[in-house]
Amino acid sequence: MRPQQLQAFLAVAQTRHFTHAAEELGVTQPSLSKQIQALEAELGAPLFTRARGRIELTDAGQTLLPHARRITAAVTAARSDIDDVLAVRAGHLRLGATPSLCSWLIAPLLTRYLESHPGVTVTLTEDGSGPLTDHLTAGDLDLAFTVGDMAEDAGLSVQPLLSEALVVASAAHLPPLTRQGYIGLQQLREQAFVLPAHGYDLRDLTIATCEAAGFTPRMGVDGGATDAVASLVEAGLGIALLPAMIAAGRPGLRATPLAPPGASRTIALAARREAPLTKAAGAFAATLEAHLTDLHAWGRLPQGMQAL
Repeated sequence: MRPQQLQAFLAVAQTRHFTHAAEELGVTQPSLSKQIQALEAELGAPLFTRARGRIELTDAGQTLLPHARRITAAVTAARSDIDDVLAVRAGHLRLGATPSLCSWLIAPLLTRYLESHPGVTVTLTEDGSGPLTDHLTAGDLDLAFTVGDMAEDAGLSVQPLLSEALVVASAAHLPPLTRQGYIGLQQLREQAFVLPAHGYDLRDLTIATCEAAGFTPRMGVDGGATDAVASLVEAGLGIALLPAMIAAGRPGLRATPLAPPGASRTIALAARREAPLTKAAGAFAATLEAHLTDLHAWGRLPQGMQAL
């Protein structure tokens, strides 16, 4: 039972005339008759009576009529919806991002994206790079902003976007950690650290940076998202390595640059390597590229951020 057969059936049922129905559909009458005959053969019952010059629906035809209308309407709606998706007039985007990015990049980026594609719906998942990578690998996300190269080992393609400098954050109301304009990692050996929760890339990066300098960071407070870490540092419960952008936006923090070569993290956009992007995800990636290009050209990248 093909859509074309049902359309032929509906045209004859409406016009009660094979020639008029064929003209309405833009086909020849023999072609229309074959469609009806094939449908009747498949159903095992005649759909029309042809007596004394009049065409009437049989009981089987009357029974088929409402079903044919529903099926034809559903096929038309499906084609329309698919056309909308292909033209990114509709669709759904499942996006993942780390909390620090949600605070400055995601909101204006989604605003720009949805202005161009108002029919698309978006689900935003906020988490650390580790869990986001897991969600992406499992097929629960279309795209995810990750930090570092961890996604490369998970069957994902990673496009580096930005390099974000880290600074040593300490409470502004306490004495400064150094009188100089920067501080070496070795000078942090005896300091108590506030570390983000497990699963957050900043935790792993902090530990790896300190271990590269020859020591393991001494724990002051363990756990919390980036905003919670910043608040605990403001309260004087320890120091933390934080993105320069976050530290600069909180007057209760003192941001001290690290001595060269310093420390930074790479922000990237990750997608599954073997799965083609949906139209909605592809349009988002294009919007992201244009947005970052504009921010760089206008000099509006946050403090400590460089385009790659």
